[in-house]
Amino acid sequence: MTAYEDPGDWGGDVYDAVVLAGGSARRLGGADKPAVRVGGRALLDRVLVACSGAATTVVVADPRPTARPVVWAREEPPGAGPVAALDTGLARTTAGYVVVLSADLPFLEQGTVRRLLAGVAADGADGAVLTDSEGRDQPLVAAYRSAALRRELAGLATEHAGLSGLPLRRLTARLGLTRISDPVASFDCDTWDDIAAARTRIREHEHVLDEWISAVKNELGIDLDVDTGVLLDLARDAAHGVARPAAPLTTFLVGYAAAQANGGPEAVAEAARKAAALALRWADEDPAEPAPDAG
Repeated sequence: MTAYEDPGDWGGDVYDAVVLAGGSARRLGGADKPAVRVGGRALLDRVLVACSGAATTVVVADPRPTARPVVWAREEPPGAGPVAALDTGLARTTAGYVVVLSADLPFLEQGTVRRLLAGVAADGADGAVLTDSEGRDQPLVAAYRSAALRRELAGLATEHAGLSGLPLRRLTARLGLTRISDPVASFDCDTWDDIAAARTRIREHEHVLDEWISAVKNELGIDLDVDTGVLLDLARDAAHGVARPAAPLTTFLVGYAAAQANGGPEAVAEAARKAAALALRWADEDPAEPAPDAG
């Protein structure tokens, strides 16, 4: 099928996710790649955040601590390859759509997962895969119709007397796929140079703040989307209208007030609005400014 340029947001059925995290990481010298940290978060945790909308998330690997609850599975025998691992994970899902991901995608986001799902639904394809900067398919950054995967996995198992050792291209060649180009989200970490490049990119000026906020929310177990621009404007007003130390203290108090109200993003925005208005009133009373003529 032809490339699908802009499928938009996913508003469809429930989906599950299968994350393959049990590879040997030979090009990393056998390191535990899913646990390698980029931006203060394990690669696996970054991927789990991206597919947090899944009803069930199955991670095919040996169990380990994760930021989100998952179902653990292991292909038999361990190390039998990605097709066998995918089949094992798929067996523990029930939704009509399944997102299939590797555990080494530092820049994958929830929006990309929604685009993949929307691409499958819009084109009536068996699946939608990301393509990398060189136009190559990345079948482990993809969304599929579960029925199509089960059908072709069963066919492969019959033809080859099992799935052990089969490359993924044997599976994807049997599927009708939509392709979505995204060189950033499809970037995976196969080598230590890749890890270094990812760590460098997230510290660039245009990325660092969003990365830091995401890392803090992950560390604190907070699942709350707030308008960071509102908070930054508040911090600026407090710093300029009151004193520089007022900025962090004020934003802390805004968060505390929203939590006390058991509120979500709206409560944060309202508390920030009130504090910003107070900061502006405070600035208007600056005694260094000349008083208006009494007339």
